[in-house]
Amino acid sequence: MLINDLIKGNKKFREVSFPRYEGDVKELVEKGQKPEILFVGCSDSRVTPDLMLDTKPGDMFILRNVGNFVPPYSPDDDFHGSSAVIEYAVSILGVKHIIICGHSHCGACKSLYQDIGPSPDLIHVKKWLELGKRAKEYTLLAIQDKSDQEKLYRATERISIVHQMENLLTFPEVERKVKSGELQIHGWYYRIEDGTIEYYDGEECSFKPLKENANAK
Repeated sequence: MLINDLIKGNKKFREVSFPRYEGDVKELVEKGQKPEILFVGCSDSRVTPDLMLDTKPGDMFILRNVGNFVPPYSPDDDFHGSSAVIEYAVSILGVKHIIICGHSHCGACKSLYQDIGPSPDLIHVKKWLELGKRAKEYTLLAIQDKSDQEKLYRATERISIVHQMENLLTFPEVERKVKSGELQIHGWYYRIEDGTIEYYDGEECSFKPLKENANAK
């Protein structure tokens, strides 16, 4: 895809799609955004939140990063882009739901099993991947047949979602609102190959097909 394709795409959007949402957008401009959902997804170009969930402008506040990882709460003066999004969504926007959405064929989870080398060009990538370390360790303990790499990767992708949900609870305001019932955390797994989504059932510690009213209260 070339830059000219994007320019043509914007022209098509303005002429075809935007008129459908023009009223919604004007209201959002006048009254401000009030999304009830924070969607935490991977930066993978194959993951398309608005397409796969059929949402419109204003529906979701979106955080995307490598591996849909959530760094644990760290009250220091360093730069924390992902943490800032979480804090803003919870404390300023007052979202009611946080969705951690992992996906199949995740490059970040696969990279946990590979040596990406000492290149200084990837220093931040290597540090970031440490957020998947616990998921890898747990998967290696849970999966007996480690020779089946695809099975290992798929299990790691799902287990990582659960660990990122746990990391969310290290944020004081997230923990407080979850305990008070003001906020719900959801773990979703998107299958790129067929567009389906599974949700994490915490009571049964397993992923199940997402259906209406499933994992929603």
